[in-house]
Amino acid sequence: MSNETDLDNETDLGEEPYLRDEPKMPSQQIMGHELQEALTALERPSGRLFFSGLSAGLEIGFSLFLMAVVQTLVQDELPHSVSALLIANMYSFGFLLVILGRSELFTEQTSLAILPVLSGQGTVRGLMRLWSIVYVANIIGAACFAAMVVYLGPRLGVINRDVLTDIAQDVVRHPAPVILLSGVLAGWLMGLLSWLVAAGRDTISQIVIVWLVTATIGLGHLHHSIVGTVEVLAGVFVSDETTWRDFGHFLLWTTLGNAIGGPVFLALLKHTHSRIDDEPKRR
Repeated sequence: MSNETDLDNETDLGEEPYLRDEPKMPSQQIMGHELQEALTALERPSGRLFFSGLSAGLEIGFSLFLMAVVQTLVQDELPHSVSALLIANMYSFGFLLVILGRSELFTEQTSLAILPVLSGQGTVRGLMRLWSIVYVANIIGAACFAAMVVYLGPRLGVINRDVLTDIAQDVVRHPAPVILLSGVLAGWLMGLLSWLVAAGRDTISQIVIVWLVTATIGLGHLHHSIVGTVEVLAGVFVSDETTWRDFGHFLLWTTLGNAIGGPVFLALLKHTHSRIDDEPKRR
């Protein structure tokens, strides 16, 4: 009995307590969670990825629906600053449906799915497969929802057709450099959103995080490729003022900006200081 106790004491003395079961830094815990999420997405079959992306493209359209309803209701009734704040809050609703519902959204995957590639656990080919499937599915879903809004909103009497034109024109009227940089900021915020949601301890905190970050995108009129697709295509479907050329101009530069913002400003920076393979050093 004494020999076992002595052996235990020798073992305890031979190890430095701060090296045994040392908890990871919070940022490393988040990185581990994000990396696991990304690996799961990369391994999903193409069919499941497509329908998850299609679901996200449809669900995100509720942002436009509520924005258009509120803008129709408050038009000429409230000061511009008040109506802008209300509409920005409506912008968040579709993101809540998508992110809490765990559907695949392109602007989340631009930063999330690159993590396995940076850590050597994924391939560029797998990354391109994921991005392309989710992106195409998102666009198809967004286009379908835009058509539904144009058909249903005016007939229900809750959306004025000119409101849909105004929203679309607010998105497409900028030159390419402005749309590109705006898309970069939106992609950066979406990458941060994924990171912060992973850090949220409960559903309520996650709702608040999603609401605040996406309302910032809406209030700042930053360009988001999938929500913007619903907005612009609704304008294309409702009148000749917004054209297919306007849509192509928007989609090209916004997609490029979103694809830069997430990976460069979030994935690379976070991966640099939050790698989970860093070993604690003996002092």
